[in-house]
Amino acid sequence: MDASLDPLICDLVEWVAREPRSYADVIDVWRTSCPRLTVWEDAVDRGLLTRRRADDQTIMVAVTARGRDFLESQNRH
Repeated sequence: MDASLDPLICDLVEWVAREPRSYADVIDVWRTSCPRLTVWEDAVDRGLLTRRRADDQTIMVAVTARGRDFLESQNRH
C-alpha cells in the first residue's frame, strides 16, 4: 500500500467519522478516474472503513476501530 496516500485516506476517514455517510455519498464525493489515486479502495483494504446496510436498506459507510486508531495516530480526531 502506498503511504503517500495516507493524508488523503486520513481526510476520507475523518470525513466519514464526522457524521453518518451513505455509500452513494462517499463514492460520489471521493471517486476518481485516476487509477493511481485509490483512496477509497485503500481505506477499505486497510480495514479503516466498512459498509453496512441500514434499517431502510441504504448502504452506509462507517469508520472501524482500526480507522479511529488511524485517525488518532495521525493526530486527527
